[in-house]
Amino acid sequence: MRVGWLALAANVALAVLKITVGVLGRAYVLVADGIESTADIFSTIIVMGSLRYSAKPADDDHPFGHGKAESIASVLVSVVLLGAAVLIAVQSVREIMAPAPLGPAWFTLPVLLAVIVTKEFLYRKVWHTSGEIGSTALQSDAWHHRSDALTSAAAFVGIVIALVGGAGYETADDWAALAACAVIVWNGLRMLGTGINEVMDASPPPEVVARVKTIARQVQDVLDVEKCRVRKSGTYLTLDIHVVVKGDLSVRRGHEIAHLVKDHLVESPLRIRDVTVHVEPDSLG
Repeated sequence: MRVGWLALAANVALAVLKITVGVLGRAYVLVADGIESTADIFSTIIVMGSLRYSAKPADDDHPFGHGKAESIASVLVSVVLLGAAVLIAVQSVREIMAPAPLGPAWFTLPVLLAVIVTKEFLYRKVWHTSGEIGSTALQSDAWHHRSDALTSAAAFVGIVIALVGGAGYETADDWAALAACAVIVWNGLRMLGTGINEVMDASPPPEVVARVKTIARQVQDVLDVEKCRVRKSGTYLTLDIHVVVKGDLSVRRGHEIAHLVKDHLVESPLRIRDVTVHVEPDSLG
């Protein structure tokens, strides 16, 4: 939440700065970039709200918790990111088709440099935090910051070309912005796919499932893992695992092993919230 408030404050300040300087400096790609920053404001609010809501404990209406709110937020933020890319692309095409008589002003360059540095810092900060808590919504929000840095970098290069080239190069920043939009769309689609997969309870990467099985096999009297289903809910994992034990063990011992497996997994670094353990007898039992 602290990272979210930091990003929210930065987005408000940058949106005002970019739109104002863009209008005064005739850099309309900067104005479009400022509008995209206003979209970042809403996406950050969505992420902050989803993280707070997904942390609510399970209740009668939601016996499996509220974690899916975080995945839904990831989808919404990715859609906003794609919409921002389309907005910038449309504005850039309009400027290319009807270029302004005067090119952008030089004083837009230091502003763009400040934006690039700030947005790259926010990207790294939010991305690091998303990795710490396993938040897909925060990852999508981090890419909002990186997309802002990319479009600002493209605008910087384009404006430099326009200033150096002079007459005939007025639309260089718009062409650069279009190139940045392609990168933004690619990452937006990638994050959208990740969010949809989580909503649909898709299995996490194979290495995560393999690590779960390895941890379960470390429990005494567990001979093997027959099945393992893993899904992500919010920033945590939920498991349904079948462990194989000797068939002649007592019911009480099988129950104890199931609890040991659950405790071993929940206490692991994998951020596992809940585990359902099924005990299966081996073929020799």
